[in-house]
Order: sequence, then structure tokens, then C-alpha cells
Amino acid sequence: MKTWREDLEQAVRFTETYRSYQNDHVAFREAMCLRVQYPYALEPIQANDLIAGRYRRPWLRFTPHDCDELAFCFDERRMNEAYEDPDASKFEKQSIMELIKYWKAENTQTKVRLAYPPHMADALPSDNWVGEPGIAFPLYRICGAMPDFGMLLKLGIPGMKEKVESKRQQALQEEGDVKLFESMLLVLDLLTDSCLFYAEQAEQMSLSESYEERKWELEETAAALRSISQDQPRTFREALQLFWIYSLLSGVRNYGRMDVYLGDFLANDLQNQELTEPQAIQLVQSLWHLIASLKTTYESRVIIGGVGRRNENNADRFAMLAMEASRTVLEIEPQLTLRCYSGMNPDLMEKALTVIGEGRTFPMLYNDDVNVEATANAFRVSLEEAKAYVPFGCGEYILEHRSIGTPSGVINLLKALEAALHNGMDPMNGKRIGLATGELQDFTTFDKLFDAYKQQIEYYTEIMAEQEELEYRVVGRTAAFLYTSMLYDDCLERGKTLLNGGVTYLSGTLESYGNINTADSLTAIRDLVFEKKRFSLEQLVQLLDANFQGFEQERKELLRVPKYGNDHEAADEMAMKVHEHVSLTIRQQSSRTNLHSYLNVIINNSANTILGKYTSASADGRKAREPMANGNTPSGGSDKNGMTALLNSIVKLEPRNHAGAVHNLKCSRELFTDRREQFKAVLDTYFAKGGTQLMISVVNLVELERAMIEPEKYTHVFVRVGGFSARFVELDRDVQEEILSRTLY
Repeated sequence: MKTWREDLEQAVRFTETYRSYQNDHVAFREAMCLRVQYPYALEPIQANDLIAGRYRRPWLRFTPHDCDELAFCFDERRMNEAYEDPDASKFEKQSIMELIKYWKAENTQTKVRLAYPPHMADALPSDNWVGEPGIAFPLYRICGAMPDFGMLLKLGIPGMKEKVESKRQQALQEEGDVKLFESMLLVLDLLTDSCLFYAEQAEQMSLSESYEERKWELEETAAALRSISQDQPRTFREALQLFWIYSLLSGVRNYGRMDVYLGDFLANDLQNQELTEPQAIQLVQSLWHLIASLKTTYESRVIIGGVGRRNENNADRFAMLAMEASRTVLEIEPQLTLRCYSGMNPDLMEKALTVIGEGRTFPMLYNDDVNVEATANAFRVSLEEAKAYVPFGCGEYILEHRSIGTPSGVINLLKALEAALHNGMDPMNGKRIGLATGELQDFTTFDKLFDAYKQQIEYYTEIMAEQEELEYRVVGRTAAFLYTSMLYDDCLERGKTLLNGGVTYLSGTLESYGNINTADSLTAIRDLVFEKKRFSLEQLVQLLDANFQGFEQERKELLRVPKYGNDHEAADEMAMKVHEHVSLTIRQQSSRTNLHSYLNVIINNSANTILGKYTSASADGRKAREPMANGNTPSGGSDKNGMTALLNSIVKLEPRNHAGAVHNLKCSRELFTDRREQFKAVLDTYFAKGGTQLMISVVNLVELERAMIEPEKYTHVFVRVGGFSARFVELDRDVQEEILSRTLY
């Protein structure tokens, strides 16, 4: 374990390197900074590791693709902790403060923020969307990239160097970006050095190891590392090792169609008896532990199954091993994802249901029979290209090694309705948060109110699309993303980096929250205010602002209005309208920007709970500060007509105009044991009717309740929160309560 003094020393060297090359080519500066970052950030091989490669975040780092960081970033919290250490000298404290001061101004997020034009800065006043009320917020990050690991494993490090060198020679002849290719060669050398760093470590560990089996494992690891440092991978172990080291150095935290790029290596080793199936499972289990050690929470997608795979039988063999690893490795990552389709090997679904039924929350199920065509329409690409769709993070889609689609913004639909009911003001603090779209007396019809709500959405959507484009532009001037660019379609051919004209499709996404609460609220307003005239709009706002205190009977009436999730025509129709409006509004922004596509994602992680804390009472009967519904699923407990009715409601929401939506289902174990065939029939029907995906938590309600009282006894209980899984006992209490409120089937 490194000390803070070692972190300080590395941070000083990183900063000196950054300053030395500040006016050089951004790719060259990045390469030189990475050479300071690695192998420093690589942690030692641990006792049970069969694959080398562990990562620890330094204070200062270049992080190409992380959920909560942006390119050049720093860890102010850890730096301040070191500053407060009573053993820190005056000189050390001064050094730390100088670093903090420098990087507060120089980190990439700050540069993005400073580039905002006045109208954007005014509309998006927050540097951090968590903990501040509002309708829309920027998210400073570049995430979700899934490189072409298949090309890496086919060429190996020597083949990659040869390919880059040929492009460098071409650039010399054509006056292209020679410095870019030289920088790529530098980081490929760094990749070689990192392999040798771990090879030497494994060899040293093997010399002092007395347990013969562990000694053999370390020798195999060392041999694989030395082999891939000078040749293309030949075995399953070598392919795993090269993929993993590259992913660590690249900063990529989503891993794409792993069964495609590893399936052939696995099948060949098994056929040639280079490896037994138990040994192969152990290797995958080791990889799963390494992925889990990164603790990304929202990332680490591994995709198996789906149409468009080469050597499908080989891929399926790996897919089965991957599911067995997820069954036996009790971790919340990686987020194993199974793409299903008509004609799929039925053994895959049987295995998936077994693993899910044991409470793993994985694999998540995606329906290619719907998603491929929907992706082609949403992304405006061919059906063949759409076969490369992959969910990343919490469930957003991109095209593997063809597109980048960072979710760089959040929009709270329920807060937009709240603003429309208060002429742009926030009733929770009296501040303006939206457009002045009219006083209550101006809304003489429901359509006029609905139009006011839509104006709020359209205004912020336009700004968020502009923000996404600006963020890409600023970050592209700061970073080359060398490791990712080398394995992304068209970057090498064009001689350009990921965000500077290299990527085939530069796209973006906007996360929407409160979709279903907004729809249910609008249904209630239309029904009780404009149709039945049970109370006036002014009276409705009065009881909402009072958080229903003194208006308990009125709240009961609002709660009784039909809700989405019950296969009720009027309620589902409103959900469809809200869904269609926000999805199409976001999709249309690509015509106003230089983005190939800009799409809605309804992925709702725990943000439905976080944003709910800053959202007042709503007309669906939800009280102020309570969680909002998760993804496209109903508010907790409002689906009362059974699973079939719930799934019938979900399939009504058009999938062809967004880039991913999550549907969480909380089930009892009995569905997967005593009633498994019935559940399979329901699942088949749901997919046949147009269901895009399901994320299933298999839980025992009594266990969840007891876990809140005696958490130490229930660390084995996993739940699907929204776009990520978690140990139930590690969640905040309000998130636990939101999960408990969901209907158990």
C-alpha cells in the first residue's frame, strides 16, 4: 500500500511533466503524463490473482473514461487529508497547497465550465447536480467507450505497433499528424513495460512461494505476460491478460462483447487440451474479482449473446462460463448483460434464469429482436451497424468501437412540471429555475398546461445538447485518448483522435428522471381538475405546496386516479405522450449541433431518490422529497394488477427514439423454482410483444426488512437499484426504502 508521501512525490512529477509539455501536442503531453502515471498506479498481484492487474487512483491522473471524472483530474479530498496529517512538514503542506491551487484551475472540468457562454452558465448554475434543486444539470465526464478489443487480441502489441508505425510513415509522406502516431507508439511501449513490470513481479513471487499450485499459477502468469509483451496472444490466458492490462491503462471501464473476442481463444484451448473447463472458469472468476476491485458501481458492463457474432458456438461457450462466474463470484460487478434473440441457444436462457433465480441480479436481459431495429432508427444507422449496439454503464446504448455517447446531462421532468405550475419558480426555495410560462389562471385547458410543461423541457434540452457538444470540443482540445483512439473505428484511418474527428459517430445522451411520476401527475390533473373539476388548479397547487398537510382526503383522490403500470388505457396513454415528447425533443437536437445523434436515456440509477429530495409534492400523490419512480417502471406499489398488466404497460413505450431504458422487476424465488415454466412463458410473451429489456432482482421481502435491522447478517443479499446493482445493506436507507416499496412478484 502506497503512502500519501509517495502519492505526493508522484503528483509533483505528474504536474512537472504536464507543465513541461503544456504547449506541446496534446497527444504527446498525454503520453508523457501516462508514463508518470504507470506503472505507479498499478497495484501488486494479490494472493489469489490468476491474472495480473490491479489499479489504485493516484492523486493526480489522466482518466480517459470514468463515470465521475473528466480527463485531467485530481483528488482534492485525499490531498486535504494528507495536508491535515500532523506529521506533515511545512514544506509538504506547502507542496500540497500549491498542487491543489494549480489543479483547481487546470483540471479539465473547470476548463469546460469556463467555456460556457452566458446563456448556458445562467441556465446551468451548478457545478454538481447532487444536492441542488433545479430542472437540468451538466455531468462532467467522458464515459462508456468500448474499444475494439478483438483487433487488439488479433494483432497483439507488436501488430499494433506495426499498424501505428505504418500510419506514421503515411503521415510523414502526406504531412499528416505525425506527432499523434509517435505518441501512440509511446503508450504502446508503456503497455509493454507494464506487462514486463507484472512479469517480473510474478516471477519474484514464484521464487518465494512454497505452495506448488500457487507457484505454478505465478509462473503461468509470468510466462503469459512475457509472451504478450513480444507476440500476439495465442492462448485464452494470454488473451485475458492482454485485454485486462490494456483496459486498465486505457481507463476503459466497460468491456463490450467479451464472448466474441474471447470465445475463439477459449474454444481452441479446450479443444487442444491446453486448458480444462474448471481451469477456464477459474480464470474468468479471477477476472471478475479484478473487475469488482475497481468499484466503479455504474460501469463494468460485460456483454454476452446477441445477433451478429462470429463463431457463435465458441462465443456461447464463453457466455456459459461468464454466467457461471457471475453465479459463483459474489460481487456486484461486472454487470453481466445477455442479449437474447429468436433462435438463441436455449441453454443460455436456462442458465441465465438459474443465475438470476439465485439472487445474483445478473445477467440483465436485452431483447435483440426489438433493440437492433430500434437502435438503427434512433442512431440513424443501418441494421447491420445496429447489431453492434451494446449497453454500457446504467443502460445507455452505443455502437461498439463505432460511437461515443456520453450521458453528459440530467433533466428532471417532474421538476419541469413543478416549474410550469409555478410560472418558472421553485416552490421549495422561491428561486427561479425555469421559464415564465404563465400564471395558473392562464391555463384554461389541460393542453395549455401541458404546453407550458413542454416548453420547460424543450428549453433545457436545447441547452443540454449545446453543453454536450461544447464539452466534447473543449475536452478534445485537452486530451487525445490515445489508448481508446487506437482501437476505435476510423481514428487511425483518419489520423485523428476520438473527439477530434476520429470516431465514426460522435453522439450524446441526456438522462431523464421522473418520467412516470410526471405522466401520472398529468393524468391526475387532467382527470380531477379539468374533467371532473373536483378542485381548481389553484387549489391543487395549494395542496401540493402544503405537502398535503390538511389535505389528506384530496391526496387519497389523487392516489386513486389510474396509474401507469396497470395496463390502464388512459394512464398508459399519458405515459406514452410524456415519453414520446421528451425522446423526440432530445433526438431533434442533432440537427442543431454537430452531434451525429443526441438521444434520451431513461436509465435511472439511485438518482430517482436523490433528485426526489429536491422535488416538491406531485399530483400523483407523491409527497415532497420522496423518491420518484425508477426508469420506466411504476412508482413503488402503484402497479396493482399483476405482472402481466405491468409488462403490458411497459411495452407501450416506443423504443425507437432513445438510447436505452431500464425496466426493473422485483421477484420472489418461487417464480424461478416452483413456477419457472410459467415465468419463462411470461418473459417470452413480453419479448414477443416488444419488450426491450428486464433487470430482475430475486429477493425475499422478510430478508430485506431484517437486513435493515441486522445488516451484518445479510451482506449476501443483492438488489438491482436502477442502472446498477448493490449489496442491499450498503445502500442509503432512503434507497433501501424505495426498493422495499416496489411491488414484489
